Amino acid sequence: MTFDVTITGLQFQFATKTVFNHLSMTLSPGITWLTGRNGSGKTTLLKLMAGGLQPAAGTIRIAGIDLHAEPLRYRSDCFYSGGDTPDMPWLTVREFLDLHMALYPTADPQRLNDHLVALKVNDTLDQALPTLSLGQHKKVQLAVALTLPVRLVLLDEPFNGLDGAAAGYLREWL
Repeated sequence: MTFDVTITGLQFQFATKTVFNHLSMTLSPGITWLTGRNGSGKTTLLKLMAGGLQPAAGTIRIAGIDLHAEPLRYRSDCFYSGGDTPDMPWLTVREFLDLHMALYPTADPQRLNDHLVALKVNDTLDQALPTLSLGQHKKVQLAVALTLPVRLVLLDEPFNGLDGAAAGYLREWL
């Protein structure tokens, strides 16, 4: 079976604003770049694909695994790095990283450390998450995204807040 992402009949709305009405698409392995106007639903689609939002109707599958029928199996092969900073103010960066590494036991800690060093955020490990700048948050999330053993990585506004060196590093990985 190929590792396609298949969305069928997706419906979603916020209060009275319909965002998707019977959206269907198939994304093949590789890089897919979503573009569109502000407010057109790019972030909403990524959050739906990650399981962070619940559609009114429709299915989302990766490699045939249905998000809502088998959520743990689906999420074990998917990681979402949002445009928002993580809402976990009680955690340090180290605790945030430890949490993600515990969720994915086959993730390589040395690989994570290598990404943290390359992105120049290895010195923030003992800082509380709310004390990080936007760019530092993005770098920590990217280090996690590049480390985890998942086949679907959803990056929302991946270059937002990154300095030139970090943007170059991300481009190399893409």
